[in-house]
Amino acid sequence: MKLLVGLGNPGTEYAKTRHNMGYQAVDEIVRRFCFDAFKSEHKGQVARGNIEGEKCLILKPETYMNLSGESVQSVMTFYKIPAENVIVLHDDLDLPVGKVKVKIAGGSGGHNGIKNIDSHIGPDYMRVRIGIGKNKMIDTADYVLGKPSQEDQNILNCLFEKIAENTPLLLKKDMSGFMNKLQ
Repeated sequence: MKLLVGLGNPGTEYAKTRHNMGYQAVDEIVRRFCFDAFKSEHKGQVARGNIEGEKCLILKPETYMNLSGESVQSVMTFYKIPAENVIVLHDDLDLPVGKVKVKIAGGSGGHNGIKNIDSHIGPDYMRVRIGIGKNKMIDTADYVLGKPSQEDQNILNCLFEKIAENTPLLLKKDMSGFMNKLQ
């Protein structure tokens, strides 16, 4: 079984903020592959489904970003999912809007959700970094908790569709194939 985790903060006030790009990406995966509806469990929202014959869980932790690892670890322990079967989708300030990079392990890049997941399960899982850009004129916390412009959101919506369409490549650990499809 694979576990896809979309990082974000719960609540309507955060719904369309830059920090919730992970939530938005996994919502599109759930829609595209007709997963079951999200249900509250393991300190998050969990949806079950199948992607090209692969059993998958989608998790949106509801612990707020800084404690995301609690929810991820709970699901992994309950379902006996190893770290190498975990894919975390999250926002990244260091990438321009709409750009994506995929890697296994590595540092957190200052992302508090990733730091917390690393502290709970270790660093050996796949990360899908979704670019939200950076604005040096605005405090980082204010920027990530702000909403993107309509133009940027349109770019991101198209990106979420491409991510969902090519999720089977991520499940096969074909990171370069996945990245090529998003060019």
